[in-house]
Amino acid sequence: MERRPLFHANLNVSVVSLGTMTWGEQNTEAEAHAQLEWAMQHGTNFVDTAEMYPVPPKAETGMRTEIILGNWLGRPGNRQKIVLGTKIAGPGRRDWIRNGATSLTKANIIDACEGSLKRLQTDHIDLYQIHWPDRNVAAFGSWQFDSGKERDTVPILEQVDAMHTLIKDGKIGGYGLSNESAWGTTMFCRAAEQLGAPKPAAVQNPYCLLNRLFEGDLAEVSYREQVPLLAYSPLGMGVLTGKYLKGAMPKGSRFQGYADFGVRYRRPLAMIAAEEYAVLAKKYGVSLLELSLSFVINKWFVGSAIIGATSVQQLQQIYNAHQVRIDPEAFKEIEAISARYLHPAA
Repeated sequence: MERRPLFHANLNVSVVSLGTMTWGEQNTEAEAHAQLEWAMQHGTNFVDTAEMYPVPPKAETGMRTEIILGNWLGRPGNRQKIVLGTKIAGPGRRDWIRNGATSLTKANIIDACEGSLKRLQTDHIDLYQIHWPDRNVAAFGSWQFDSGKERDTVPILEQVDAMHTLIKDGKIGGYGLSNESAWGTTMFCRAAEQLGAPKPAAVQNPYCLLNRLFEGDLAEVSYREQVPLLAYSPLGMGVLTGKYLKGAMPKGSRFQGYADFGVRYRRPLAMIAAEEYAVLAKKYGVSLLELSLSFVINKWFVGSAIIGATSVQQLQQIYNAHQVRIDPEAFKEIEAISARYLHPAA
């Protein structure tokens, strides 16, 4: 499988990588380990997790995913097989994490990293990411900045200093951002220059046919600062696999089991747009899944598309899809549909 560089961490990651947020909720440990084994055998090297996983996040299951992954990493030879990414939770959303010590102070960042290292049964995280910013931002289905929600925040300079300390101590190889804005990404880069530290190696934001916000200011920052996108939800929380088309609700699916999950991808315009993309895919003799994944991984700013699955069979479908070559004319026709339904799940 193709590898792409994360320049500021000296890492190369597979163009399709393995997400883990179902492990410990929808997936057992045995099922999670089966996914890992299959993915490693078929070319994936980057595995992404987070201290707050699995989702939907709750106190009784929090941090379970890292433990499940750590039990696999603890087996002889397994740690060397992967590029390991995890994330520190930001403030305000999950106050049961670290007993509420979720502001991104230097002390909290270092403490959180130590906790992840212990759960993951390793002494080194390759890419340590800030799950969401310490400051007020528009994210998670909201795109309009609201200055009325301003709050006290930890300076970005202090956050970069913490990451630099972890790098110098050999505990992480590099750091990344997630659910971040163009302004925030730029400020992290400027703080890194001020401190003589590496810049963030990646930004992990949503990106798919139903959410193309990254193509604006963030794409310019990505280009000028060499900070690739790790695209999460490249299949729109499953909508772009086609399984929810025409009002379908498959038994055992996330949307069926979790009514409040992925609400932005259930919006009426998102579903209408998905139907039109399905018609376009059929016109060119491919599946909606194949068209959607190809759209993401063929973007110049994408370092990797992070995919999640609840079974090895789903992984097989996705991995097969990433090898399909799409007629370039299909991508031209995507733009006409996108113009009618601009960012319907942003």
